[in-house]
Amino acid sequence: MPSVGSTTTPPDPAALAHRVRTLAREFGFQRCGIAGIELGDDERHLRDWLAEGLYGSMEWMAQHGDKRSRPQELIPGTLRVISVGLDYGRNDSDDAWDTLHDGERAYVARYALGRDYHKLMRNRLQKLAECLQQEVGAFGHRVFVDPAPVLERALARNAGLGWIGKHTCLIDKDGGSWFFLGEVYVDLPLPVDRPPSAHLRALHRRLPDAGDHRTVPARCAPLHLLPDPRPRWRDSGRAAPGDRQPHLRLRRLPARVSLEQVRQAHGRTGFPRTQRA
Repeated sequence: MPSVGSTTTPPDPAALAHRVRTLAREFGFQRCGIAGIELGDDERHLRDWLAEGLYGSMEWMAQHGDKRSRPQELIPGTLRVISVGLDYGRNDSDDAWDTLHDGERAYVARYALGRDYHKLMRNRLQKLAECLQQEVGAFGHRVFVDPAPVLERALARNAGLGWIGKHTCLIDKDGGSWFFLGEVYVDLPLPVDRPPSAHLRALHRRLPDAGDHRTVPARCAPLHLLPDPRPRWRDSGRAAPGDRQPHLRLRRLPARVSLEQVRQAHGRTGFPRTQRA
């Protein structure tokens, strides 16, 4: 990621980081932080997870070697990662909740409503980087939103956007988990933010589990571990409107599925662990 130019007087890193956060807010991102590129602990966890074959049918997780956990190898020259969060589902109307409570009506997941967030966030992040270049001069950068080998949750955690919870998603103490993540790899030596304080992570670990800790809510279980995860609706026609299970399957799953049921269905001996928070 070579820079295509340079300013005569390098900008103050602290002032530049402040400007990044200001631009992030102006482009509609509710969260913004800056992380370094060291992901040693997460890389070791990822290697163990892959070695145990816990990625199921998600073959892409085993591709790209260590580039997923080494930003500087994925995009040479990377020094920092700007991580942003974009909220969704915050202003649901009563109609949305009425539909959710009506078992005979179809309901689309909140994150899938509206415009494709991948394109939306990529465009905003690219414009953010271009605005920054207009002010401080050209610098190397690359925008990512999902379809790339990036440990986005670990980077967001290191950037101070939240911590990785028991449900494997990032949690913000003020906003929960309903937000998308996006990144900009840059070759600027920006000051990094601090991850969430240790006492917040410890508090989350002490929270009681929702029932038996050996049982996982079906709606939270990764699709590749649910019984018969293949999308049958393409073969059998559109699913009944009241069905809201993964892949629009025609029968309802139980409210909870045990790990033992998952193992029996797939012959697996383990379940993907959450990343260390």
